[in-house]
Amino acid sequence: MVSKFYVWRITGSSAILSDALESIINVVASAFALWSILMAARPPDEDHPYGHGKAEYFSAGFEGALIILAAVGIFKVGMTNILTPRPLPRLETGLLILLATSLVNLMLGLGLVRVGRQTRSLALIADGRHVLTDVYTSGGVLVGLFMVHLTGWYRLDGIIACLVGLNIIVSGVGLLRQSCAGLMDASDPELLDEIAALLIRNRRNEWIDIHRLRAWRSGTFVHIDFHLILHRETTLENAHRQEQVLENLINEHFGGEASLLIHLDPCFDGACPICDSQCILRDGAFQDRAEWSRETLVSQSGIHRLLDVTENRPETA
Repeated sequence: MVSKFYVWRITGSSAILSDALESIINVVASAFALWSILMAARPPDEDHPYGHGKAEYFSAGFEGALIILAAVGIFKVGMTNILTPRPLPRLETGLLILLATSLVNLMLGLGLVRVGRQTRSLALIADGRHVLTDVYTSGGVLVGLFMVHLTGWYRLDGIIACLVGLNIIVSGVGLLRQSCAGLMDASDPELLDEIAALLIRNRRNEWIDIHRLRAWRSGTFVHIDFHLILHRETTLENAHRQEQVLENLINEHFGGEASLLIHLDPCFDGACPICDSQCILRDGAFQDRAEWSRETLVSQSGIHRLLDVTENRPETA
């Protein structure tokens, strides 16, 4: 950041000034991201029984807003330079310093994004992307200043700055959308696919059907709930045992960073063709288990879906 202000002082480039201003916002945003990570890591308490994971979404939204603010500043400075262009002294020295700074930021940004994806930390990913937008800004400025150096057309400095500003606005809007989705508990298709695949791989005969599957993230923590249909003869002890099996399965998969809430439903007369338990209340022969997929598991009308399945199956001889 200091090096960019130094380059601006010696060259007078408006694009470099906008790049330096964005770097200041990066520092402020990084401090806010660090606070959100520390806050999200705090255990649940009486006032926050579900933990503090959503602090990361506030951080991502804050950084998205700062990125957009930086883009507006870049547009303003760039337009000024387009309308009133001026020569840029000591341009070669400024290009070399800016190139070195950009390479350091590139390695830092890629590292933050990689660690954020490994730890599923939205704050680290947002911070890494913020650093990378700084690299994109510097790259655009480098290209613009190099072309100015070759052509002597000083308006190009401002034009490149405006183009880079447009690029980082897209990044800022993306972070704001992610933040709003997380704060509003929007559905996460990838997370639902992951949970559905886990349940399908480890399916047990006792689990007649699962429906109304819901899942959302709160920082690195995952909250899951669904309805589980068991046959009517299931004792309370066995029902509790099946809940424990599912809880252990989910927690092992997510490294203990998950909570599971299960609503138990008894089976019904029409479900006998898809239930192979040896139940004294059975009123029909077993045919085949109901097919599971992400679409069926998130279905809001599991019992009616099962009735449709059994009615459409051909009778066995």
